[in-house]
Amino acid sequence: MQQKPNVIIIMADQLRYDAIGPYTPNINFLAEESVIFTRAYCSSPLCIPARGSFFTGLYPNISGCIINGFEETDIQQRYIKNSIPNLYTVLEKTWNSWHIGKQHFCTQDKIDENPYTRTKWIRHKKEYFEFLEANKKNPPGGAGYRAYVPEMASGKITRVKEYSKPAIGRYEDGEEYFTDIYFTNKIIEAIRNRDTLKPLLINAMFHAPHPPFQIPEPWYSKVKEVDLPKNVAKWSIGQSPLQLYNLSGFIGSHYSYDEWKEIWKVYLGLVSLLDDCIGKIIDELKRQNLYENSLIIFTSDHGEMLGSHRLWQKMCMYEEAVRTPLFIKFPKSFLTKVNEVNELVSSIDIFPTICDFLGIKLEHTVSGTSLMPVVNGEKLNRNKIFIQFDGNGARGNFQRCVIEDQYKLIVDIFKDERFIELYDVLNDEQESYNLSLDKKYKPLIEKLLNSLRLHTNETGDLLKLPLNIYEKFRKENINEKTFPGYGWNCCFMLLAIGSGFSMYTTNRRYYWF
Repeated sequence: MQQKPNVIIIMADQLRYDAIGPYTPNINFLAEESVIFTRAYCSSPLCIPARGSFFTGLYPNISGCIINGFEETDIQQRYIKNSIPNLYTVLEKTWNSWHIGKQHFCTQDKIDENPYTRTKWIRHKKEYFEFLEANKKNPPGGAGYRAYVPEMASGKITRVKEYSKPAIGRYEDGEEYFTDIYFTNKIIEAIRNRDTLKPLLINAMFHAPHPPFQIPEPWYSKVKEVDLPKNVAKWSIGQSPLQLYNLSGFIGSHYSYDEWKEIWKVYLGLVSLLDDCIGKIIDELKRQNLYENSLIIFTSDHGEMLGSHRLWQKMCMYEEAVRTPLFIKFPKSFLTKVNEVNELVSSIDIFPTICDFLGIKLEHTVSGTSLMPVVNGEKLNRNKIFIQFDGNGARGNFQRCVIEDQYKLIVDIFKDERFIELYDVLNDEQESYNLSLDKKYKPLIEKLLNSLRLHTNETGDLLKLPLNIYEKFRKENINEKTFPGYGWNCCFMLLAIGSGFSMYTTNRRYYWF
């Protein structure tokens, strides 16, 4: 009798979906063996809530984990509520379970410290740091890779915080001491030292290509030329000015196109390093005769702006931040009906999909839905997904998003201000034109706003959307005198971050704000 399938989850951190290509031959190989989900999204463009949803199948509001929660006043909102089942607690009863890498799955009972856990935990801020200390080596990064930024606490008080900036440099302490190479070596050890009487579960949580961008050779110098997306270092038409209050705009707006070009080279070098690590894992699975009977899921917790829309990191709702690569390679014995899925899927769908494939019946309700029907050629009984952002280290900058069919509606909130964006992401993938400024889209916007309100009510969202939010937005941002006919087809926008002014022009009329 064939043993139950092995489950190998490979999660990158901050990997743009469009970074997969010439520098990722091993990921490309895995994609060829997989069902590819072309419209996969995270539940939140932030590490801890994104992973909370991935491992529980719940939207952040329901799991209780909505921020990274570094500020003491809001720290309780970084944790998954007690007694919520998750991938570890469900599978570790039968599978030989390992977590190796970045540990950003935070539960109230501190799952990785629980004496009853059957999972072996090898983590970033414990075992890796202990390894560095024992060898008198430094982790990548340092003061030169961080910048001071303002951050709201509890939506009321501004604090000064330190977060990463897109500085680049070589890591000189030896590649074996670099974060993801250490993780890769530990993953290979786990595969070799597994309990052979059980199927294997490995959650390989890579740090790459998350900053700091201090990386070892040869990857630091590997990428010589790069063609940047057209929206890098550009503020788009109708882009929310409230993003300048957030880390993403506060830092990202200060870098020029030429500076981003150098940053991109190192980022893609780090993506190449990640790919080499994944290649070693695939080789070891094959060497141990595990590959053919393994369910392998490759994804990222969220994306990375990397200068698109003049933004840095994630923490916004643009495609570069919220759209994720998602490949699922099934065991050789399982034949899929499709090789590519173009329907909307979310990270909340992965946990129920794994359980469905493995024949595990969930005894509780999840937000997500199994993707097995669509893998078997059926349609998903859903045409919309939701994404939320509530701040990074504390609650303060809020964004809510609904994607339905080809349209994405974003509500950006800072203090008492609201800004609305609508994009046709299939025909305007780089989100260059905010359609909410054209009044012909009002019925669609009101429909999507109602979907958001229903979702926030059903999930117990701490944030409420006023009924008149769209009309108030239009009144505050556009008028007939400035935009005759409210049409944007004849409009263009120039932004000079240095001067602090944005200029929209329509029929030779000018509007400064």
